[in-house]
Amino acid sequence: MAQAQAEQGRAATLLARVTVGVFMFDQLTKIWVVHVLDLANRLVIDVAPPFLVFKMAWNHGINFGLFSNHGDATRWILIAVALGIVLFVLVWMRRDPPGKLGLISAGFLIGGALGNIVDRLVYGAVADFLNMSCCGIDNPFAFNVADIAIFVGALGLVLFPGGGKKPS
Repeated sequence: MAQAQAEQGRAATLLARVTVGVFMFDQLTKIWVVHVLDLANRLVIDVAPPFLVFKMAWNHGINFGLFSNHGDATRWILIAVALGIVLFVLVWMRRDPPGKLGLISAGFLIGGALGNIVDRLVYGAVADFLNMSCCGIDNPFAFNVADIAIFVGALGLVLFPGGGKKPS
C-alpha cells in the first residue's frame, strides 16, 4: 500500500509540474508578446515572414473564431466547458493513471486549458498571436502556446490513454 501511495504521489507531482510549466510558459509568452513587445497596439510583428509572424488576434470563441459573435455568455460558457474538461482529465488520471507519457500529455492539456481560461478571465478573450504560413499558402489564423499544448496533450492522451495500475 505504501508503494502504491508513493507511486501515486510521483504521478501527481509529475502531472502538477508539467501543468504548471506549460501554464507559466503560455502566460509568460503572452505577457512578453502582447505587452512587452506591445503587439496589442502594433498588431503585427514580422519575426521570420512568412513562416512566423506575430499577429494579434483576440479570440472570443473557440478554434478558428467559431462562436465568437455570441456575446459575454459565450465567454462564461467556454470557461465552464474548459474547467469541466480539466476536472474530467484530473479524475481520469486519478482513476486510471497512465504511464509517464500519458501524465505528461495530461499536464500539457490541463496547463494549456488553464492558460486560455486565465485569458478569458483577464482579457475577455484568448490572446492569439502566432501566425505561420508556408509555401504560398497565407494562413489567416493565429494561435498561442496554450493551443499547441492542448493539441499535443489531447493527441498524447489518445496515444497513451492509461491502463496503468489502479490506485488501491
